[in-house]
Amino acid sequence: MIWLAWRQFRGAAAMMAAALVVLTAVLALSGPDLAAQYSEGITDCTRSGDCTGFFDRFFDEHQTPFMAITLIVLVLPGLVGLFWGAPLIARELEAGTHLLVWNQSVTRTRWLAVKLTLAGVASMAAAGLCSLAVTWWSGPLDRSAAAGFGLMDPVVFGARGIVPMAYAAFAFVLGVTVGMLVRRTLPAMAVTLALFAAVQVAMPLLVRPHLLPPVSATFELGRENVDSFGMPPGGSPRVLLEDAIPGHTGAWVLSTRLVDPSGRPVGADAGGAVVPVSVTSGPCALEARPEQGEAGLDPCLAEINRLGYRQQATYQPFERFWPFQWIETGLYAALSLGLTGFCFWWIGRRLS
Repeated sequence: MIWLAWRQFRGAAAMMAAALVVLTAVLALSGPDLAAQYSEGITDCTRSGDCTGFFDRFFDEHQTPFMAITLIVLVLPGLVGLFWGAPLIARELEAGTHLLVWNQSVTRTRWLAVKLTLAGVASMAAAGLCSLAVTWWSGPLDRSAAAGFGLMDPVVFGARGIVPMAYAAFAFVLGVTVGMLVRRTLPAMAVTLALFAAVQVAMPLLVRPHLLPPVSATFELGRENVDSFGMPPGGSPRVLLEDAIPGHTGAWVLSTRLVDPSGRPVGADAGGAVVPVSVTSGPCALEARPEQGEAGLDPCLAEINRLGYRQQATYQPFERFWPFQWIETGLYAALSLGLTGFCFWWIGRRLS
């Protein structure tokens, strides 16, 4: 039975192995140069005492390949469920070849167990190797990523660490389950893709933010948490907050808003929160603010802080990256085991 399952699966396994070899080769060739650029830039900016500008330039220059390889890891589990999981049983049921096997000495349970084990382990191994290679290559970019692209942010979290293996296992078993119920290959592939995409969207939006209680705090305004600062002539300043908080680099910011001294949210429009500070006199006056780039905003931000305006943020600290990885992996493992148990029950009691 193992030999038969391998013969049926070896073509797909060979294609996946070839793709992983190509990806690993590309990352291995470009990774050392990327790390060298990062090391050299860090050395130079450390001497000057300000690395913010270097981080921004470095990430912007490599953002396209960063997003491309991140997308590869995110898409891989879905492809596993689509092309490995859904057809695994549905193709046999559709063609009727399962009856031939069951009429031999192979039991239904053993037939299903061998197929699930062989392809399931291969799915997890492929996702794990892909995640490992991408995590190694993107290390310098992960350390310099802009707000919204950190390790804790949804776009990147699912493509790092150990969760891609859990995604692949779940997608594979989900495809097998759907194929067993639908009994037609193409419809099973379509349903598998839709269900897996729905789960992957729901997890970071509805579940992951609450895996551990989020932290809420208030922070003074500064360059780190102010994205832009508008100074319209004759009007009040407009502050647009960044999805970042001072002193907590890499945190996943769930919500952020500007509050007044009494803690009430300051009204916002398309240009940001309007702060009632005079622009005709004082530190925020246009004539009192020389053109000094970002540094020219500091006196006005200091005045707004003095008046008691603060950033109020709810966030998940970066230190929770690995606890979140293990918790989410456990959730997907439980779902995968539940679906596996259902498959064995269905094939023994309901499937003919």
